[in-house]
Amino acid sequence: MKLRIGFLAMVVLGALGQAKAQDPHFTQFYAAPTYLSPAFAGTTVQNRFALQVRDQWPAIPGAFVSFNMAADQYLGSLNSGIGLIATRDQAGSGALSSTSFTLQYAYEIRLKHKVFLRPALQMGYASRSVDYSKLVFNDQLARGGEVSTYEHYDGRKQGYSDIGSGLLLFTPNMWFGFSLLHMNEPNQSLLEDESPLPRQFNMHGGYRMKLRTGGMVRKNPQSIVAAFNYRAQGKFDQLDIGGYYEHDPVFAGLWYRGIPVKSYAPGMQNNDAIAVLVGFKAGDWRFGYSYDITISRLAMNSGGAHEITTILELADKRKKRSMARRRVVPCAKF
Repeated sequence: MKLRIGFLAMVVLGALGQAKAQDPHFTQFYAAPTYLSPAFAGTTVQNRFALQVRDQWPAIPGAFVSFNMAADQYLGSLNSGIGLIATRDQAGSGALSSTSFTLQYAYEIRLKHKVFLRPALQMGYASRSVDYSKLVFNDQLARGGEVSTYEHYDGRKQGYSDIGSGLLLFTPNMWFGFSLLHMNEPNQSLLEDESPLPRQFNMHGGYRMKLRTGGMVRKNPQSIVAAFNYRAQGKFDQLDIGGYYEHDPVFAGLWYRGIPVKSYAPGMQNNDAIAVLVGFKAGDWRFGYSYDITISRLAMNSGGAHEITTILELADKRKKRSMARRRVVPCAKF
């Protein structure tokens, strides 16, 4: 009970005060890469649809549940990619929630044979709200469950516009890019105060190495993919680094999240989690599951994090073959 009250109190204090909120994080960030950067919009020759569901710290009552839906398409006649993202994040048994919708556009520049550069922009709208009827405060406990002094805040909502940008360079074997999100640092305060959402900087890249296994390489292609994403927002930053092995139609991988040489306070190293990833492909569908093994101080109490991803990629087969000969994108799939 004390854990529940303490956790919910932290959630509400973050909503009320000047706390610097951070965006939801997904372990399988390359499964819906447009969430990472608008420059990834249209980086497949297919029409791509993705759904991600993440349950973080399920052992803690009222923890975080995040949903992300994304769709993107490459427009070959315009050398462009377009994307749409819808994200929903819930915390504190759903008491604090945020919803956003984002439109994306990327323009593809061919620098030389199979070397491409993609500048991109995105614009969106988000809303944030808190339902105090789902929370229990110390003053209610002290008075035997009476109405809290926070009752008059119930139903508070805040909407704001959001702007971001990205840049991606890729070849048949590697990719490297940046993104800067929340460029306008929108005010997300629920108390008609000033609480700007800090800019988020991402630097990401990776390398795909195809394995040659004689005559079977075309029938069951194999690859090793190594990738990273460095993310900084406000006073906090983190590094996701890892890789996985693909042997069509299955894959498995391992990721580390944290910056072990850095600490935010004495004795508090920046170690977050080790994630295990497995999945498979079935026709036009891809399915992935990952589990975060918490290695921070919350390790014994958090329950880690579960994440499920579903991807559907659709394209005309003749168009897919002709496009693939001119344009190969090596980016990780999960």
